[in-house]
Amino acid sequence: MNFAKNENQLMIEQMVRDFAEKEIRPNRNKWDEEEHFPIDVMKKMGELGLLGIYIPEEYGGSGFSYDEYVTALIELGKVCGGVGLSVAAHNSLCTGHIYYHGTEEQKKKYLPKLASGEFIGAWGLTEPNTGSDAMRMKTTAVKEGNEWVINGAKNWITHGLSGDLAVVLVRTGELLDSKGITAFIIEKGTPGFSAVKIKDKLGVRASETAELIFDNVRVPEENVIGEVGMGFVQAMQVLDGGRISIAALSCGVARGAYEASVQYAKEREQFGKPIAQFQGISFKLADMATQVKAAELLTYNAAYLKNNKMPLTKEGAYAKYFASEVAVMCGNEAVQIMGGYGYTKEYPAEKYLRDAKLMTIGEGTSEIQKVVISREILK
Repeated sequence: MNFAKNENQLMIEQMVRDFAEKEIRPNRNKWDEEEHFPIDVMKKMGELGLLGIYIPEEYGGSGFSYDEYVTALIELGKVCGGVGLSVAAHNSLCTGHIYYHGTEEQKKKYLPKLASGEFIGAWGLTEPNTGSDAMRMKTTAVKEGNEWVINGAKNWITHGLSGDLAVVLVRTGELLDSKGITAFIIEKGTPGFSAVKIKDKLGVRASETAELIFDNVRVPEENVIGEVGMGFVQAMQVLDGGRISIAALSCGVARGAYEASVQYAKEREQFGKPIAQFQGISFKLADMATQVKAAELLTYNAAYLKNNKMPLTKEGAYAKYFASEVAVMCGNEAVQIMGGYGYTKEYPAEKYLRDAKLMTIGEGTSEIQKVVISREILK
């Protein structure tokens, strides 16, 4: 494996960096304060090819690999974890589910719109009473003729309100049957399909989160993704890739906190010299730098396996678990280094810390990653 950035990665890194500095950084505090999802900025990223970055060109995507995808998310995470989360969820969950498991007709119909940003995608697995315990989901679909009738609710869904379509996992068989869950594509505007925004989140507030509600929602047979009953199996495979996304975003948030800390430590003076010259601070920076680098290496390693269609369940969990915890550590240390200033919204440290915490929860908590890892190593 060669972890040196290739030409495409360097190009995307600079493109995303320039875009983030122009379009995101000046507005991130305002979006955070108002819990505003900047859908116009999402559309612009679609025009840049960032919303279908690993989707083949034949389906309207950019045709890059997970290496370029990870690079883009790191750059976005350095500036705003909320915007980065929206790009990650759109790419790896909704778009990725259709790409990896959808029919040819579904791919041709939906992927070009998702990749261009014409459509914003959502993905629903979690319910109000089922997070990690997904097989106890209560949302059901019952077959009636050539349609499926869906009833229930999904919770903590990124783009649940603004999304133009959602890939939703619902129960079509018996409770606790891993072959009793099916994935459906549901378009916005379908009768009985609605959403309610979830407000007052701790962090990633520029990423929209909602509860999805299904009241006798009728979905045609052609909107079933893959085989009936195979939704849970598909979801676990989708989450393997999704964990790379959150790992990459975590690396970005961690690196953003680290770089802000270095800059502050060089400028802030106490006792007649920059605080970076005090060993207590310089050692904190050394720890942050080392942990961020290790997290990035784990993440690019998982991306390598994804690119080469190799098993990555364990390595994806390694990356997601470690990188998300590193993001929290770096956010916490950034606040500590900046002292009283770090505790205010005038400085970026507190936002990095708030955004980082979600990374240890979404797409499988740190505790679930340990379950995954331990099961894999004890096989």
